[in-house]
Formats: sequence, C-alpha cells, structure tokens
Amino acid sequence: MTDDPKQQTPAEGLDALFAKWNRMDEPGLVVGVAHRGAVIYRRGFGMASLESGLVNTPKTRMRIGSTTKHFTCLAALLLAEEGKLDIDAGIRTYIPELPAFDPDPTLRQLMNHTGGLRCFIDLAMYSSGISAIPDGGALDFMVRQHDRNFAPGDEMIYCNGGYFLLSLAIERVSGLSFEAFLKERIFLPLGMTDTVAHSSDLELLSGMATLHNAAADGSFTRGIFPVRIKGEGSIVSTIDDMLGWIRHLRAADHRVGGAETWRQMLTRPRYNSGTESNYCLGLSREFYRGIETIHHAGGVMGGQSQMLTVPDHELDIIIMANRSGTDPSGLALKIIDILLADALDPLSAKVEGTVGEAVAGRYHGARSHLLYGLSVTDGKLGFSLSNSPAMPLTAGADGAFALSIPGMGDFVIRANDPVEGKSRSIVVDYCGRQEAAERLPDEPPETAAAADGFVGRYDGPDQGAGATVTLVDGHLRLALQGQYGRTVYKLMPVSRDVFAGMADDPLLPLPLSITAHRTGGQVDLFWIDTGRTRHLQFTRL
Repeated sequence: MTDDPKQQTPAEGLDALFAKWNRMDEPGLVVGVAHRGAVIYRRGFGMASLESGLVNTPKTRMRIGSTTKHFTCLAALLLAEEGKLDIDAGIRTYIPELPAFDPDPTLRQLMNHTGGLRCFIDLAMYSSGISAIPDGGALDFMVRQHDRNFAPGDEMIYCNGGYFLLSLAIERVSGLSFEAFLKERIFLPLGMTDTVAHSSDLELLSGMATLHNAAADGSFTRGIFPVRIKGEGSIVSTIDDMLGWIRHLRAADHRVGGAETWRQMLTRPRYNSGTESNYCLGLSREFYRGIETIHHAGGVMGGQSQMLTVPDHELDIIIMANRSGTDPSGLALKIIDILLADALDPLSAKVEGTVGEAVAGRYHGARSHLLYGLSVTDGKLGFSLSNSPAMPLTAGADGAFALSIPGMGDFVIRANDPVEGKSRSIVVDYCGRQEAAERLPDEPPETAAAADGFVGRYDGPDQGAGATVTLVDGHLRLALQGQYGRTVYKLMPVSRDVFAGMADDPLLPLPLSITAHRTGGQVDLFWIDTGRTRHLQFTRL
C-alpha cells in the first residue's frame, strides 16, 4: 500500500482514512460504502466492548441515533396514506393535553423542526445533567411549557421533543407501540432483520455494541442515554441493513411508501419568510462541493452516526460509531472526496483573519437575547451561538459571512456601522428573518460588579427548576436544581447584564448565555438561551 493518496486504490484510501480506529484497545466504528449498486467497502474498526473484548465487525449492531428521524416521518406518512393521520393537522389534534399555543404547530412542522416547541431533552439536561428521566417525564416537560422558542414556521431549531410527540401520535392512531409499528410496516417488508427500535440503553440487545464516552485523559465511561427514546433516536441497525435501506430511499420505485409519500419526504419546506430550508422530513438535502447529498447524522451518549447518499452518483455511505469524538459526518464527506474526486468543485475558502478583525467580538440580539460571538483563530473567522464552540465562516461575494449549522440551517452575518476599524453592530439573517445585534464591550466588567444585584435565588417553572446564583472567591456560579438532578455552570460576564456560561460536567459541557433584567439595580428576572432553547425565564424569589 502506497502512502501517496493520488496512487492509492479507493479501498486503500478508505483504509488510510479509518486507520486511527483500527486498534484493539479502544472502541471504534463500522463503515459501509456502496457505489452504483455494489458494496465496495464493509469493515469494522476497534472494539465493540472494552469489557468483553469483542471487536467491531460488519455484523455489529449500533445505535444510529437521530438518523432514526426520517423513519419516524415515513411511519407517519404511511398512516396518512390510509387516512388515519393528517400531518398538516395541529399536534394537539392527537395530543390534546399539550399547552394551547396559537397557532398549534402541525405534525409536518415538527418533522422539519419549524414547530417552535421547546425540547424536553434540552430542558432536562440543562437542569439535571445526565440523570434518568422516568417514563412520563418527557411528556410532563412538554406539557409544562408556558412559552415556546418561536411561532411555527418562523425559524428552525432542531427539536427531539417534536419527534417524541410524533411517536405518541403514531402510537395513539395505529394502536401499536412505536417499536412494533416500525417493525411491522418498515423493517420486515424491507428485510431489515437486524434492525429494531430499541428505546432504552438499560435493556440488553443481542449483538449490540456497548456505547463509550471518551474522557480527556483517554479513558472511557459507559454511555447511557438518561431517557427512554422513540422516534427521536431509538433505532439500532447494521451497515448491511442500512445500505439496503439507503438504496431503497433513493430508488425510483419504493416497496414501502407511495410516490406522493416520498415526494413529501424529500421536498424542501419554506419558512414563513419564504426562504427555503434544506431540512425536509427527517432528511437534509445539501450541496457539498457542487454535488447534492441527502443525509442525516445521529448522536447518542457514547455513539455517533452518519447516513449519506449522493443520488446522482449512486454513492451510499453509512458510518456508525460506538464512541464519542469520531465525527462521522466529516468522515462521510472525506469518503466523497476520495471516491468522487474528479466530480467535485474546489473546497470553499474560509475567511482570513485580516477580513475578520473588524467584526470580531461579541454581540447581543435585543429580540432573540442570543449572544453571538465572532472570533479569529489561526487566521480564520469563527461564529458561536450562546457560548457554543466556534464554527468556521465562509466569505460571500457581497462581503457577508455565512455558515450552515447542522439542525438549524443557514446564517448570514453582515457587519454594520464601522467605527475606528470595528463594527458597532452586525445584522444576522436566519431563516429569512433579520436581527440587529449590538457589539458588547471589548473589556467585560469585573465579575464582582456584574454579580452585584444578580446573586440570589430564582424560580423557572417552565424548566421545573430552581436557580441559585452565587459569588464565591471571585467566581460567579449558576446552579440549576431540576426534578431529577443538579447542574452547575461557571458564568463569565460579557457585559453588566449578559453572561456566558458553561457546565462544570466534563461529560456534558453544556454552553448557555444569560440575559438579565434589572429594576433599581437588582436583577428581578433573567432568561437562559441555549442552542435549542430560547428565552427560558427565571424570576427572583
């Protein structure tokens, strides 16, 4: 085997790509690739279980996480074909105990993440960390909400809770459990004999790899998702079953689901603004280096996956990992680079530091309460949202900066009002809606000054949590005490009333931002914003 990528065969190039996981002392992944109807790569890497010493093989079962979502959409559409379910009806048609918002999000909007409802997983983890949620707890979180992220159709925020509600609707209409419906109506007709909807990590499943969370010191802990999951991410499968499924997905004729069902599955929706979204019904349609891909990734505690097809080239890819830190989505794109090199456009250039220096800084959206960050690292401009890790931006021809965030869609950022070489504000275009965000001070206030009037106890009824803000030895902390556990955050003032936070838990370093409201110098309420939850209010006790 040559080390020169230009002289390697496709199989040698793929072996080199996955070589770092070809070891006997760490968990790894399984990979399947088919091209023009022929399976050209089918391998397991690393250990299926560090405890048992079993290795990953092409027959190893693994969780596909959120790749489950388009199966859930198909299940709902199969019931719609029979006239038993209307995906354009409001979700309260089928789950009337949910809070009444005007308008009620439709099942279709839940499928494409434009429903605007908050997610129980986000709410639970931010207040209780990795704590078990009992059966019924997920619906309790959704029923408790007095507010939502946005009005249906205005924006897109990835919402596992919406898919949980879809699962309940499927169960109530069909009279079957979600797991039984998928088995009878999808898996068995397609011969996916090794695929099941497996709702709990606490229940054993034959042939399934153990999930492993990677720690910073190189050790691993067991990955267990703290809640019983359904349509949001419960499927366990093999690379053989998934390659067969992808082939069926892009086929001209489908054995499961009619032509109209599959047209809907792959139709890009539009936001209320008229802007088109790349997220269809549980599937993303996006271009990579000039070719269209259809895909969906997945992530669970201690596992990751990516399912991707390039229809025009009949290239199908499935990667499933039983460990964190593998980036199957990025690996799938590298497989495209190797196998379709002659058909690809050049890679887009990232924004150089000299372009980004004027706009670098932190900004606060008055309408959204979001904390936007623009930073230059190694000569590249990055973008963060509510204290998330920075994501690379691409320069547009009109001086704008753009990026696409998985599960949220496209952002376009434009600098405004330059003064002394720096932008006083930015305009953020998201889902066709624009928001002006003002620059926050380059030098944040002293922690003690920002904490003055903020320290105290608060109540957050929508999250079902109490909050305590403390200042100890110069360190500002927020403790959220939820129903099932407790999470503590380090807070850093960005301005007097805007704070960036990060959870102390190394396994779940949750980022957030806080916007405080003061009356007479004292904070009487504040809002928490995260990547998937907006303006979650806490009021001083």
